[in-house]
Parts: sequence; structure tokens; C-alpha cells
Amino acid sequence: MQAGKFSKYLKGGAIWGFIVLELIFFSIAGEFLSVSNKAFMDGDNMLLLLKQSAPIGIIAMGMTIVMVNGNIDLSVGAIYAICAIVLLDSMTWTLFAGFGNWVIPAAWCIALLTGVVLGAINGLIVWKTGVDAFIVTLGSMLGYRGLVFMYNGEQPTSHLNWTLVDFAEAQFLGLHTATWFLLVVTAAIWFLMNRTVHGRNAYAIGNNREAAVNAGIRVGPHMLINFMIIGFLAALSAVVFYSESGSVNPNDGQLYELWVITAVVLGGTKLTGGAGSIISTFGGVIAIQLLRKGLAHIGADTSTVNLVIGLILIAVLFLDRQLNVKGKEELKV
Repeated sequence: MQAGKFSKYLKGGAIWGFIVLELIFFSIAGEFLSVSNKAFMDGDNMLLLLKQSAPIGIIAMGMTIVMVNGNIDLSVGAIYAICAIVLLDSMTWTLFAGFGNWVIPAAWCIALLTGVVLGAINGLIVWKTGVDAFIVTLGSMLGYRGLVFMYNGEQPTSHLNWTLVDFAEAQFLGLHTATWFLLVVTAAIWFLMNRTVHGRNAYAIGNNREAAVNAGIRVGPHMLINFMIIGFLAALSAVVFYSESGSVNPNDGQLYELWVITAVVLGGTKLTGGAGSIISTFGGVIAIQLLRKGLAHIGADTSTVNLVIGLILIAVLFLDRQLNVKGKEELKV
């Protein structure tokens, strides 16, 4: 096998090999170290894992687009929290007093619109000022989190609608509602990135922004749309999760941006842009959740989980760098 093909195989299939190794390791380790008598690869356990992957996974699909574009969004956790508060609080507005259960789609639309607007603010600033997206979204992360605390102080926002809870907890063909949302979003973003001009332009801009401009691609509006997409998906993630929980704390969503970025990078998307796969991102999300669940299964605490995932992220970035260096050397031959 040629070195170039081997590198491509590693980038495309490594995440699924890693997932298989995780399943094998935690299944064996669980026999000796588990604090639970339940088998790690139990069917119900795996279905629950997919459901628990949905909040991070939905946002990760949007982050893949943004990172392929050569940008990054650090504000997704704060947007997630704001949209969750808007969702639950809007159900109590006097404006919707006589709506009955029709308040549910109204609240959903308001929350989703909030996410789109906040994402658009990020995109406009990046477009019009030319400031790096890392700096822009770092600032908006702090600003949006401030809005979360200004909205309701440090008190949780709660509203439990049992019709909404029944919908969120429902199962169809054995899969939870949240899982279906994750699968539909994954399919939709895969189609966008692989079967549309917008998706092809995302890779072109991330690979060489100057060449994309020379080719007539409107880079600014394109990036704006992508920030609106990730804002929408952060809001959708909040809508899916808080429809069931019914209560949001001001600190909810913190570190989500790091979990999301870790899953996307673990799936093979380059931080510098121009390369990435939606399917591999889905694998990265599953791998992260599997790792968290597996370590908890054998009795590891939160600090150990964070340490292990941090080390894995560093290793993946190092491997990606080595493969890219080798690829460049092959082009020179």
C-alpha cells in the first residue's frame, strides 16, 4: 500500500478502529474493575449512549462545517445555555397564555431563532472586521455567558411541560427522540457538505482562502451562513435536551465547546481547515461518549476522564501533524 493511500486510510477509518478498541477494552476491564454488575456492551446501554451523545453530537456537526471553513466557534456552550433559557421561559410568557400546547412550537421557534441570531452576530463580526474567529468567538463566549446570568441571575430557569416531556422521552423503532434528531442532523449536514455547492465551497475556502476569493467565491457571506448554521444547531441541541429536563442552570453548557472541538478533531477534521468528514465527526462523538461512559463504568472519576481525553486529543493532533508533514514531503518528490 502506498504511503499516501495509507495516510488517507488512517484519517478516514482510524476513528472506527478506535471505537472497536474502546468496546473491547471496557468490556474486558469491566469484568475486573466495574462497580456495576451490568455488562458494558448491553443493548440498552448502547442505546442510552446514543441518546446521551445527542447534545454534543448535534453541535459537533455545525462545528465541523465551521472548522472545515478554517474557523472555530468557542461560543457554542453559551449559545446553548441562552437558547435553553429562552425555550423554557418563553413558555410562561403572557403572550402565549391561551395557546395551550401550541406554545411548544412557538417556544421552539423562538429558541431556534435566538441561536441563528447569535450565530449571525459572530459571523458578521468575523466577516466585516477580518478578526480571527478564535478571538471573536472567545469574546462572544464571555459576552453571551454574561447574558445568561443577566437573564435570571444565578437562579435556574424551570418549566416542565408534560406533553413536551412525553415527546422527548418517546422511542421510535427502539431509538429515543434525541437519537433521531442526532441522526437526521448528521444526514442533513452530510448532504450539505458532500452534495451541494455550499459544501464544496467550504472545503475550498478552508484549503486556500485567497484562491477561493480569486475563484469568485463570496467568502464573507459563506462564513456568515456557517456561523448561523452552528448557532441554529446549538439552539436545536438545547431544545432537544431541555424539552425533557425542564430546568436549566446558568452554568449549563460550560466546556461544551471543548468537548465538541475534541470530538471533531478526533474525527479527523483539521484545525487549519480544508479537510474533514461528517461521518468521522459522528464517530468522534461516539468515541468521546464511549470513553466517558467506559471510564465511569470501571469506576474512574471526572478528573481522570478529562485527563485521558486531553491526552488522547494531544496524541491525535500530533499524529495528524505527522501525517500532513509526510503528505507534503510526498508532493515534493
